[in-house]
Amino acid sequence: MSDKTPMAAPAKGGVVPYLNLEGAVKASEFYQKAFGAELAAMNPPDDKGRTMHVHLVINGGSVMISDFYPEHGHPAVKPQGFSVTLIVRDIDKWFQRAVDAGATSVTPVQKMFWGDRYGQLKDPFGVMWALNEPAQ
Repeated sequence: MSDKTPMAAPAKGGVVPYLNLEGAVKASEFYQKAFGAELAAMNPPDDKGRTMHVHLVINGGSVMISDFYPEHGHPAVKPQGFSVTLIVRDIDKWFQRAVDAGATSVTPVQKMFWGDRYGQLKDPFGVMWALNEPAQ
């Protein structure tokens, strides 16, 4: 984080995922490489290296990240039961960039029964990402 990175920025989008992960700063760096995320704001890490708030903008929408803080009611748990979906153009480019950055292909990009091209990835932090390119 540079001295010029703000600690707060207004959210973009109607629904904003807030991910609690082990290693919020590392996740932020990964999402910048994998999904072209832009760092909008970040609180500096505490003395244990944990970050309470990171705000990224990915594909025009906000994604928030925080490390776990068990002492404040946010214990470490594996991400489960959800995926974060990105609606994109040029899905092959998005998918390959994420794989090259270290994401694992779960469902390779393919044309789906609803007509769109779709693929799923799992990031190194355990979050499932769904990429969807609408049929033209």
